Amino acid sequence: MTLQSESSRLPAFAPESLGYAVKRLVLGKPLITEQLRSERLSNPVALGVLSPDAISSSAYGTEEILLELLPYAGLAAFTLLLPITGVILVILVLVAASYRQVVMAYTRAGGSYVVARENFGPRVAQIAAAALLIDYVVTVAVQSAAGTVAVVSAVPVLGPYSLEITVAVVLLMCYANLRGLREAGRPFAIPTYFFSIMVILMIVVGVVREMWGGLPVYDSAHLSGAVAVHQGSGLVMGATILVLLRAFANGGSSLTGVEAISNTVSTFRKPEGPNARKVLTVMATTLGFLVGGVSYLAYVTHATPYTAGYPSVLSQIARAVFGTGIIGHVLYALVQIASAAILFTGANTSFNGFPALANFVAEDRFLPRQLTKRGHRLVFSNGILVLTVLSVALLIATGGTVNALVPFYAIGVFTGFSMAGYGMTKHHLSHRETGWRYKLAINLSAAVLSTVVVAIFAVAKFTEGAWLVVVVFPLLVWILMRLNREYRAEAAILEEFRTNRPDIVNYARHYVVVLVNTVDLAVLEALRYGRGLGADKVTAVHLMIDAAHAERLRNRWDHFDMVTPLRVVDCPDRRITRATQELVMQALSQYPNTHVTVLLPRRSYAPLLGRLLHDRTADRVARAVSRIPHAAATIVPYDVQSRIRQAFPDLAEERITRRVERLQARITSADERQVETYEHPHQASATIGIGGLISGHRGTVEGRISELDTDANGRCVAQIGDDTGSLTVVFRHGHGKDLVPGQLIRVSGKARQNGHNPVHMVDPSYKMLDEPDSSP
Repeated sequence: MTLQSESSRLPAFAPESLGYAVKRLVLGKPLITEQLRSERLSNPVALGVLSPDAISSSAYGTEEILLELLPYAGLAAFTLLLPITGVILVILVLVAASYRQVVMAYTRAGGSYVVARENFGPRVAQIAAAALLIDYVVTVAVQSAAGTVAVVSAVPVLGPYSLEITVAVVLLMCYANLRGLREAGRPFAIPTYFFSIMVILMIVVGVVREMWGGLPVYDSAHLSGAVAVHQGSGLVMGATILVLLRAFANGGSSLTGVEAISNTVSTFRKPEGPNARKVLTVMATTLGFLVGGVSYLAYVTHATPYTAGYPSVLSQIARAVFGTGIIGHVLYALVQIASAAILFTGANTSFNGFPALANFVAEDRFLPRQLTKRGHRLVFSNGILVLTVLSVALLIATGGTVNALVPFYAIGVFTGFSMAGYGMTKHHLSHRETGWRYKLAINLSAAVLSTVVVAIFAVAKFTEGAWLVVVVFPLLVWILMRLNREYRAEAAILEEFRTNRPDIVNYARHYVVVLVNTVDLAVLEALRYGRGLGADKVTAVHLMIDAAHAERLRNRWDHFDMVTPLRVVDCPDRRITRATQELVMQALSQYPNTHVTVLLPRRSYAPLLGRLLHDRTADRVARAVSRIPHAAATIVPYDVQSRIRQAFPDLAEERITRRVERLQARITSADERQVETYEHPHQASATIGIGGLISGHRGTVEGRISELDTDANGRCVAQIGDDTGSLTVVFRHGHGKDLVPGQLIRVSGKARQNGHNPVHMVDPSYKMLDEPDSSP
């Protein structure tokens, strides 16, 4: 087969893989880099978008305190609830004041990680990175589980399926984010305002009713299914110091999410720092009011947690406050809907925060580089998948109950608070700006207090699951350090040329060895590549393990009149890698000042079945040869899978994908035509997909320019494409000079096609629809 005949059989367009067809069907058409936009948020929208994680924690913080107190302190737990809540609110004030300094000093995304990195260096910053990564994983689990509690509290029949519902919600959020769900804009702010309004209404109505006649009080000791309530009198009863510390540690979960605004300062409108500071203050004030109000109403109503996790304390308070009338039922339902909405939205914030943080850490070479790559829909797909796997595993391991998840929660959160406080303390000592002593006192106090809370959590909740975080946290920090050390070692070797450049050797001879085990197209491709290297000698070598197979290979070699000589080398111990090394070293010793290149044909099959049905010998041989001086190994791939798809192009999944995309394109183009007709009624013209052009007929298409060139006659030639195909457009002299790659244009003209050549247009009219993205 000649090169010319082989080239004439090449398709005009490379066929897509099966995996890509499935991805396109499931996730939608790929987004181009130009569509990556950063949305600047106004303060009201930012408050709604960035606060759900923090605001929603008021839905379960009070309940977590009571879960620890009631079995030991009995009804006195409701009296102890208020001072514990007061201490938590004091910590909230200090932490919020500390982060008010953070958002003014560091206006780029990253929060405590950036603060620690800038002040203590990248290695110490990995403590903050580990804390935030753990926090994001647990946030997905806790918020999703709490959201499910809100659902089953209103619909108890779903209670036995709580874990399944929670896992399904996490998987749904994963899918939505892989498709490119953006955590920005008014729709994501609605749950925060909805929940805040409903709970504030509940608190106000509850306080008024208590002042003017009293609220109904639950009989905590005799509620069927409620947690055990210690019977006795006295304020503390069995509430030892350890129990109080556990209750305080559980209540610390009310402060999760306070750091969210510092992680996304760059999304605010200018001036970013002052705007973020205002929103942070409003968020902290709202959170404090909600936590204090819910705790007070729990105190007066004796709302009691249940062992099954539902109905929630917030649900019982809403029932007691709003009553059993029609309006009361409606308001109760609205509280539950608002609770579920904000909790699920709070869980979704981690699907934006975790991949972004992982990207920062990976750019600093402390996590695998795969986490820096944007996927099919311009999101950090690998980070989203890692977060989903870890959060689902945590849910399954804990049974999906909020109380079982809380011990994993606050250690990571308060460690992040501590690192931000200590980092800002170092910042003030280094810069000594106006009022730095006052600011230093705030940040240092918040850092020390947060460290104390971490210690309390580690000790008080150690036997309830905190031991796992105590073990995993330093292990994760060590892993981050170890990965960085490996990356730095690799870079040091690869960049040695800066100080120790290798000598340029002019070899007298170049010897090419092509390892073969059969005669097929992959071997022919490798032989053709070897002859094109201009080597002094090209030899095909078969390492013989089976004499009968070697004889059949020699007969086939002779039968096809192969030009390259075949050499059969016995390999009695079946160590292919070692035999190849000996072959190369023998050639180097026989011919001094020679460079040996070993070519290894590799057949690429289907990704999954290929790994199951075929080995990776070529990779092992290439690694072994690369260790020998004056030798190199080159793997020559031959993609069998693409040839299969060329031979069988109309597979079922391809047909389904095309039909779905055509339907989506029709819907989209119809909407666009309606908008265009409304805005420009005299200029609107029907556009069709490029794949719908018919040779000899006029048509109008829209596509993005992928390539610009000039033909032999000096005319501008553009390749444009859309979801349905691609089109070659040839402009007459003087036209098309204002076009650039990446631009979206509309062209109108007669489609032409000669033989099997692609469809093209000559001298069409065109209109530029947008400018290419010039941002870095």
